[in-house]
Amino acid sequence: MFRLTAGHRSSMAVATVLTLVGSVLGLAQPLLAKKIVDATGSGRIAWPLLFLACLFLAEAVTGAVGRFVLERMGERIVRGLRRGLVSHLLRLEMREYDKHRTGDLISRVTTDTTLLREVVSQALVDLVTGSLVAVGAVALMIWIDPLLLLLVTLTVVMAAAVVTSLLAGIRAAAERMQHAVGEIAADLERALGALPMVRVHRAEEREAARIGRCVDTAYEAGVRTARLASVMSPAVELAVHGSFLLVLVIGGMRVNGHANSLGDLVAFLLYATYLVVPLSSVFRAVGLIQRGMGAFQRIEEALALRTEPTGPAHKESTDLVQEKPTPVHEHPAGHAEGASARRATHPRTPVKKAPSRDGEEPALALEDVWFGYDPGRPVLRGVSLSVPHRQQVALVGCSGAGKSTIFALAARFYETDSGTLLFDGRPAAELSRAQCRARIAVVDQNTHVVHGSLLDNLTYAAPTASPADVRRVIELTNLHQVVDRLPGGLSGMLGERGNTLSAGERQRVALARALLTRPSLLLLDEPTSHLDAINEAALSRVLKDITQECALLVIAHRLSTVQHADRIVVLDAGHVIAGGRHEELLARNATYRELAAGQALRTTATGSAGQLPTR
Repeated sequence: MFRLTAGHRSSMAVATVLTLVGSVLGLAQPLLAKKIVDATGSGRIAWPLLFLACLFLAEAVTGAVGRFVLERMGERIVRGLRRGLVSHLLRLEMREYDKHRTGDLISRVTTDTTLLREVVSQALVDLVTGSLVAVGAVALMIWIDPLLLLLVTLTVVMAAAVVTSLLAGIRAAAERMQHAVGEIAADLERALGALPMVRVHRAEEREAARIGRCVDTAYEAGVRTARLASVMSPAVELAVHGSFLLVLVIGGMRVNGHANSLGDLVAFLLYATYLVVPLSSVFRAVGLIQRGMGAFQRIEEALALRTEPTGPAHKESTDLVQEKPTPVHEHPAGHAEGASARRATHPRTPVKKAPSRDGEEPALALEDVWFGYDPGRPVLRGVSLSVPHRQQVALVGCSGAGKSTIFALAARFYETDSGTLLFDGRPAAELSRAQCRARIAVVDQNTHVVHGSLLDNLTYAAPTASPADVRRVIELTNLHQVVDRLPGGLSGMLGERGNTLSAGERQRVALARALLTRPSLLLLDEPTSHLDAINEAALSRVLKDITQECALLVIAHRLSTVQHADRIVVLDAGHVIAGGRHEELLARNATYRELAAGQALRTTATGSAGQLPTR
């Protein structure tokens, strides 16, 4: 935990020095009080009393300034820690998000860092200064009366034994409580994120009960922590009060026996009283550190999660192999020989790359790509396809065929297990993720609209876009009606997750945002799934115009979108089984005919444009 103070050591040193100076001023006061008591008979106590008052005032001022420096340092450390956590969590590998719940990760940025602030701003310094002050007080008490100190030491050792026996339980209970708080945040985020579904299915009580169980767990852990702390505090208080009574009784007897003066007894009692504060701060600091270690461990776990590399992937490959070598027989698609066997047992129609115009390299190409989200369970099996510039390529296939996985690889959310991904003829491994993503724009099936104004959402990927460019994409996507309807127009607020817009309007906002970046490759996932017939026809015209500027890769579910594509790629169980234009595939590919026939039946039944089966 001392590492957390890196960059703040000067503030910690100042706070420590001020605290120690204040403590030294406090330690000097009993000696001065001893002289005043012993000099009471002579009457010369005015100046010593004034000096004592000055010491008391100086101690208060010094302590206040030291405490402020500590609190400010704690806030700065937490600010830096939260910034670092936020930056780290936003850059995690996509596989890490698949393993961890979003709400729990958020709680590590909020709740855990708040608890840690008390540790770094108070406990560490209190532990050091409290120990030093206690040592100073003990040294002066030895000088005054070693016998009385022995009695005080016995009572303090007994209290220390009790406190030590409780520390492990306090830490375990604190860790359990922090984990429970993280689960509360995760489950609440889960319920609020799907609130319409929760209410339609009347699941409010079930969700409340689910979250309530986490609340109960946090409560039980908190009560256990409080129970252990409640035992620890009286132990310390009893030790303090018991030592005070022993000093008062035995010290009084020694004064009556003329072994000590009354001034010695007063000074010793004051030091015994002063010893309470540093000892209490030490015990409290130790207990606080034990509670904070649970939060600190959760923060370290979050910081240890793997982030996306910022450089080209081939620079990371050596480190990855050394860190976790993958034997040939554990290849995600099987083993080297097994891959060939799979190709033999899963025959597919050879697919030639689509020709590029003007001899250009395609905007995107996949060459014999194998990939699986879990080792040994491939989703893509030797996929090869290309998306030439100024052409539209559509992906069709049944559920689980691998269409969305191709999008995830194109966006560099994941790396291929084998095979090559190329952008404009350059292997993706030679490019950083930022360089790859600068070439593309994505309109996902789950359209993302963030809290803010319509203009904020449109310019999210292009903050410096000109008003003319914004007007252009609004016209292209037929968003002018939304602009007119919103109070404030482009400055109108869209609400949390864009809940003031319909699904079709959110989809058009996402499309306009993507077009504003003027990408060289546009990935469209079900671009017409939420559009009415008028807007679908308008979008089809827009897509034809867009191909004059960039390449299009479309997951196409509606026949109206598929039949106008320059090339259609048919996927089945992770294989590319056919490719060509609509008429060609109807004539020579049975799978595509089945997809088209199934949609034709739905079209006849509904009287409207149906959809091809989804992923």
